[in-house]
Amino acid sequence: MSTDTQSRKIHAAVVDSHQHLAFQQLDLAEPLENEVLVNIVACGICHTDLGFMTEGAILGHEGAGIVERVGSAVTAVKPGDHVLLSYQSCGKCAPCEDHQPYACEHFTKLNFGFQRLDGSSAYPEKVHGHFFGQSAFADYTLVTEQNLVKVDADLPLNVLAPLGCGVQTGAGTVLNTLKVQPGESLMVMGTGAVGLSAIMAAKIAGAKTIIAVDRDPARLALASKLGATETINSDQENYLATLCPHLDYVIDTTGIGHLDEFAQEVLKAGGTLVRLTGSASEPLTQGRKAISVIQGNSVAQEFLPQLITYWQQGEFPLEQLITYYDFDDINRAVRDAKRGNVIKAVLVWE
Repeated sequence: MSTDTQSRKIHAAVVDSHQHLAFQQLDLAEPLENEVLVNIVACGICHTDLGFMTEGAILGHEGAGIVERVGSAVTAVKPGDHVLLSYQSCGKCAPCEDHQPYACEHFTKLNFGFQRLDGSSAYPEKVHGHFFGQSAFADYTLVTEQNLVKVDADLPLNVLAPLGCGVQTGAGTVLNTLKVQPGESLMVMGTGAVGLSAIMAAKIAGAKTIIAVDRDPARLALASKLGATETINSDQENYLATLCPHLDYVIDTTGIGHLDEFAQEVLKAGGTLVRLTGSASEPLTQGRKAISVIQGNSVAQEFLPQLITYWQQGEFPLEQLITYYDFDDINRAVRDAKRGNVIKAVLVWE
């Protein structure tokens, strides 16, 4: 990868050889004409971060902050604007032009390739940035207009930061992909941030039956508080006999084999199983189908403001999922997230 010459100093958490996050002072290149320099205020920790703990990586892709500088071609924001960060897309391929950035032809390279689309990097050699076009585990980062969402300056960035990935995926699967209608039924397997976001969205959509499945009684209790009409503890031996096949939808956030089998058994004929763990789409029996979903089929610039409105109206109480950590305490936050001690860890900068 080529690296830009002009730079500024940033403070970043970089994965070391022991999968520990070590703080380094690094040179970050000045923004190109299509880039925006953002001073990070808060960033959620997503399980996708935990899956990319490779040496030299700067992770973080649920960032929120304040615009410090913009490139000459940027028109969507100006210095001082408050922004949320989401996934990256090119903005130019056929799906992007068709208003489907989540299907961008360059999605994998832009979000998981640790580089710009042209293969260059704004980071020093042996440091891998541009994760989801963000690498927001740092006090400053570079993004583009494609993966930022301008928000009102009086909104709490520390609360809204997680909207950009996991929350958007869970809620978007219900509201954008499945388009759940009043009176319909669904089950959500796994009550982490993605699953609980799906449950809150299902309540907003007017679903009649919302079933939460998990092994953690405290999380099941929170699921009931946030909108689940029934809960199932998957550690109980008889849980497989608790339902008859009647559900319109099942959303699996776990990837656990026996739960996937359970999901297929409780779907009604023509029902849909959504696998949010990367499994390919496939036909099932009796007209049932299984699909995978990327980012909840969400256009962040439209969907995140919609979720913020629900939050402002008290219908999407995101803050009930969050545990806060100082940025300097990032390794404890990562450990807690890995162990499932918290639902959504959010880092905050001084």
